[in-house]
Amino acid sequence: MWLEARHQRIQSLLDRLGRVTTDRIVEELGVSRETVRRDLVELEARGVLKRVHGGAIRISSEPPIGQRLATRVKYKQAIARAVAQRVERDMTLFIDAGSTTTLVAQELAKLSNLAVITNSLDAALCFNAQGEGAAHGNRVTLLGGELSPHLAATCGAATVAEIGRYSVDLALLSPVAVDAAYGATSFEHDEAVIAQAMVESAAATWILADYSKIGRRSRISYCPAQRMGLLITNTRAREQEGYADLSGLVPEMLLV
Repeated sequence: MWLEARHQRIQSLLDRLGRVTTDRIVEELGVSRETVRRDLVELEARGVLKRVHGGAIRISSEPPIGQRLATRVKYKQAIARAVAQRVERDMTLFIDAGSTTTLVAQELAKLSNLAVITNSLDAALCFNAQGEGAAHGNRVTLLGGELSPHLAATCGAATVAEIGRYSVDLALLSPVAVDAAYGATSFEHDEAVIAQAMVESAAATWILADYSKIGRRSRISYCPAQRMGLLITNTRAREQEGYADLSGLVPEMLLV
């Protein structure tokens, strides 16, 4: 069994059970204990799981979106203002779902003649607040698909297929974590697939991550550091372990 297939099977077991023994993994995958040990070490390094005596446990998922919206607000708002200052009129944009990108949408709604394509209900509604988006000539497309169980957003195969129909100027994405080895990462598979599809269909990608996400990694990578056209974060990111390695790989970084 190939390495990636093993890792996916181990993650599936943890998603279902929360905790799994080494013996159970050996039995399920039909591989040696040494192979399982190496896989668990690598998955722990990627932030997927925590090794414990006799096996591994799943790391808890992200906090709910409402809780995230109330944390590090001033740092996320600084990022949102920086984005709005650099986005040009008449651009076509992808925006994914997240607390930072919701604040970005609030700022972008004040600009004019943008075409916004998003899977985020919250971001889309920012442009309709008091008719502000329409008043500035902005056009908003909400991507179809299934409703995500994790946040107010669409997801799934239909959403990914619809993203592939577009060719846009810029993707504005907010990951769970960013580090040199794995780039931008998300915890939930559906969110990572959406973000990756947006990266592939955009001429440029801006990664928006408050300082707390720098030098960290989550479960699923969707954009290598070298492919980020711009990483916008806070000046406090310099204090984070792994910042130097990351800044050496990203083509351009803006600290606000």
